Amino acid sequence: MASYQAPLRDMRFVLNDVFRAGEEWAAMPDTAEVTPDLADAILEEGARVTQAELFPLNQSGDAEGCRFDAGQVSTPKGFKAAQRTLAEGGWFGLGGNPEHGGQGMPKLLTVAFEEMLYATNTSFALYPALNTGAALLLDHHAPEAVKRTFLPRMYAGEWLGSMCLTEPHCGTDLGLIKTRAVPNPDGESGIPATYAITGSKIWITGGEHDMVDNIVHLVLAKLPDAPEGTRGISLFLVPKRKVGADGEAGEANGVVCGGLEHKMGIKGSATCVMHFEAAEGVLIGEPHQGLAAMFTMMNYERLSIGIQGLGLGEVAYQSAMDFARERLQSRAPNGPVAPGKPADPILVHPDVRRMALNVRAWNEGGRAFAACVAQQLDRVRFHPDDTVRAEAQDLVALLTPVAKAFLTDRGFEATVEAQQIYGGNGYCVEWGAEQYVRDARIAMIYEGTNGIQAMDLVGRKLFRNGGAYMTRFLARLRDEIEASGSSAAIDDFTQAALAEAERLERVTAELLARADGHPEELGAAAADYLNLTGHVVYAWLWWKMAAAAQAGLEGQGTAGEAFYHSKLAVGRHFISRMLPRTEALERQLRAGAEPLMALSEDDFLTQG
Repeated sequence: MASYQAPLRDMRFVLNDVFRAGEEWAAMPDTAEVTPDLADAILEEGARVTQAELFPLNQSGDAEGCRFDAGQVSTPKGFKAAQRTLAEGGWFGLGGNPEHGGQGMPKLLTVAFEEMLYATNTSFALYPALNTGAALLLDHHAPEAVKRTFLPRMYAGEWLGSMCLTEPHCGTDLGLIKTRAVPNPDGESGIPATYAITGSKIWITGGEHDMVDNIVHLVLAKLPDAPEGTRGISLFLVPKRKVGADGEAGEANGVVCGGLEHKMGIKGSATCVMHFEAAEGVLIGEPHQGLAAMFTMMNYERLSIGIQGLGLGEVAYQSAMDFARERLQSRAPNGPVAPGKPADPILVHPDVRRMALNVRAWNEGGRAFAACVAQQLDRVRFHPDDTVRAEAQDLVALLTPVAKAFLTDRGFEATVEAQQIYGGNGYCVEWGAEQYVRDARIAMIYEGTNGIQAMDLVGRKLFRNGGAYMTRFLARLRDEIEASGSSAAIDDFTQAALAEAERLERVTAELLARADGHPEELGAAAADYLNLTGHVVYAWLWWKMAAAAQAGLEGQGTAGEAFYHSKLAVGRHFISRMLPRTEALERQLRAGAEPLMALSEDDFLTQG
């Protein structure tokens, strides 16, 4: 059976030993009151509530799924009660703006809670994840009247947000959207400048459900005078029910659910077709600047979906390890380790250990990666120094597409490899492993497919600025290592990180030179380049974790000697048996676009 305990010791290690969260928060006035003790209490309670309220609903929610009947959507049994429990505990506003009822916790802390949400119940986790992103967008871009009306209810979990982007005909190409926004002669809701929104949206997570009585839709649409393409997109807040001047939800607002998607996984998440029939909406931000505003939410969601991969990889690992300790099969290569039993537990076998260590190394590296991006987001939001904020913003821009794609690719890989440990049992529903595979697969697709993330990386974040973001990142990596005075005991980690930085620098220069005047080279390189970047980021983060673990050993740190030795052992598995993938990636990148472009379009058709 599936099992999960929040990995609090490793979370504390990442927060306190690797990223020195207490010092980080104390240096910024807006987070100075967030002490390590407060953070630890939040982690403990987050673990308790997710394990008690959400994990028991995971398999039953998958089996039951959401149900659609005459425009109404019912979530699986227990979801409504769990939603109320989390709302009462303040979890929907954990990172929200305190001016409007949020708790103002730093992202470096909230990413750990997000991991627990996704690990215990990915389908449920998507509702608060979308709500948090929607609230973040409104806090950045909405008029003050809108903030005062909507944010307190969203932070309280009384209303939940959704993101309505794409349409049946356009997929990722949002410049093709047909949804229209026509100015109303008078605002009817007590909020000025309302618009009539008409059109249809697809793949809307949490577009309709029964957990709250009002859903706050953020909808991309075009005004009558809109320019063509993405330059003509505006953003509107369109509630399911109109909100009056008193701030209360009233009559229906022309927002209709047309049905549910029938999906491979995340079946407890309501993925809806939504129709807007002259629904009343409020402009958010400036006209024709909707996509730029929406990216505030989309970039948050991209990191969040990366954490989905991490959370599922962790619960898949823990469940597989429970199975591996109990499953008896064959004898260890060097002789019996359980002579009183008919066979040994399968963890004695090198190939089972290979799979287990692969999964664990991806998970622990991913936890550090999520924290790394979160730390930079906190600096962008809270740091008083303009230079620090600007440097952090550059790093966020570079690493966000990598975090989304690499964490979800590795998360799926982790769930598949964990499933393999079960043998045939992993293919059967009762063990839970196959659900984690199904739930992880979508993360590589939504919030911008991983191919789109790779194109964003090589196009916007690399080529357009001549590699400046990457140059600054690699300089930071080297400066950190040089300044650290790392122990000779972790020289293998140091040399691996430096060698991989040199590889990425070399490949980057070659790609930029090859792509000059030949844009197809960027598309051909994109996926491999993102994968190479992800591996180099992990090499850097494993060096940071090794340095912290070695310091813990030498200074008798609080995590304990066994923990630090295990951390170093898992890290050495990564650099010796997983990091060498970069050698193949470099060769693939050097092959260029020619092998991909050699066939004509007709050559791809079935040959009779």
